[in-house]
Amino acid sequence: MTRKGNPATLDVDRARRETPGCANVVHLNNAGAALPPAVVTDAVVDHLRLEARMGGYEAAAAAVASVNNVYDAIARLIGSRPHEIAVVENATRAWDMAFYAMRFGPGDRILTARAEYASNVIAFLQTAARTGARIEVVDDDEHGQFSVDDLRRRLDDDVKLVAVTHVPTQSGLVNPAAEIGRLTRAAGVPFLLDACQSIGQLPIDVAEIGCDVLSATGRKYLRGPRGTGFLYVSDRLIDQLDPPFLDLHAATWTDHDRYELRPDARRFESWETNYATKIGLGVAVDYALRWGIESIEDRVTTLATYLRRRLAELPGVVVQDRGKRLCGIVSFTVDGIPAAEIQAHLARAQINTSTSTVTSARYDLAARGLSAIVRASVHYYNTEDEIDLLCAALSRLPNGRPR
Repeated sequence: MTRKGNPATLDVDRARRETPGCANVVHLNNAGAALPPAVVTDAVVDHLRLEARMGGYEAAAAAVASVNNVYDAIARLIGSRPHEIAVVENATRAWDMAFYAMRFGPGDRILTARAEYASNVIAFLQTAARTGARIEVVDDDEHGQFSVDDLRRRLDDDVKLVAVTHVPTQSGLVNPAAEIGRLTRAAGVPFLLDACQSIGQLPIDVAEIGCDVLSATGRKYLRGPRGTGFLYVSDRLIDQLDPPFLDLHAATWTDHDRYELRPDARRFESWETNYATKIGLGVAVDYALRWGIESIEDRVTTLATYLRRRLAELPGVVVQDRGKRLCGIVSFTVDGIPAAEIQAHLARAQINTSTSTVTSARYDLAARGLSAIVRASVHYYNTEDEIDLLCAALSRLPNGRPR
């Protein structure tokens, strides 16, 4: 993998020059959709112009090297092989394609995390209703993260899947993926890791983690185009997975009444795709690798630590992050003020944040008595001055809170 970099020499000024949006807004919504660098936008627009000049099919044929590079780049990013990668429309489609390719029956158990994302849980509930499978939520440990000890107690022959979100939507928590992977590998249980919020801000090595399946998006910390995502499926598991729907790209019609699945992860793709954004995703991955994922992680973690400290200094502000290891997502509340009102107030100051509500993470937020949190998520092109602007804006909230 090409992920090295020197955190001490990460050139923030250059990163900002290469990111046009930095001139317009304080963007602290990178866990929603990060600002793309100009090179990514140019790659997308250039391919669209190529399609306009010569036709869509012809442009795809002309750009075959750039398309193939997407798989190579993602493989370098996560330590896999290119044939283990499928490029799809988004992380949810990637996750769904893998999950719904699995087979469950009455009494089968699916183990998941308390911090699991709503879309994943909805899929669990639908599958449980259809098949008689059972969902079990693994306890948190004393740090508020996924309890490896509780997982160890629960693993047995009835467990058919462990599915965990690496970094949840509502918190800076980083779940202990590699420790989970060691247990699932030893037990022979498939491990599906949702890396939607971690890819691009944390080093990911699927061999070190031990996951069999990983889903991810392009638009968040990878800084790629919206409408892009990818799926990793290991060679260990691929032959056990039958995608929920197929086309002539995912399979070959071999005889009048027969078809044959592709042998690789591209059985989870479809023939029609957005080539412009697909190429843009590959450019975004290459761009991140040139900075170095370790350098990015160091910068993001440093900024998030500074943000949590500054927020904790404001009366009435409560940082809501839990976990032994924290990342670039910072969640907080302000006493007596709804999260949506805080977000709107910050937006008027041209500071982008987002909110997470209980409907996105009911297992977690409801248990903590939280209906919603504000989420400020930093990236390496953000600055301490921008964090200070956020805190200054919070000090001017209506009704004088916080002071």
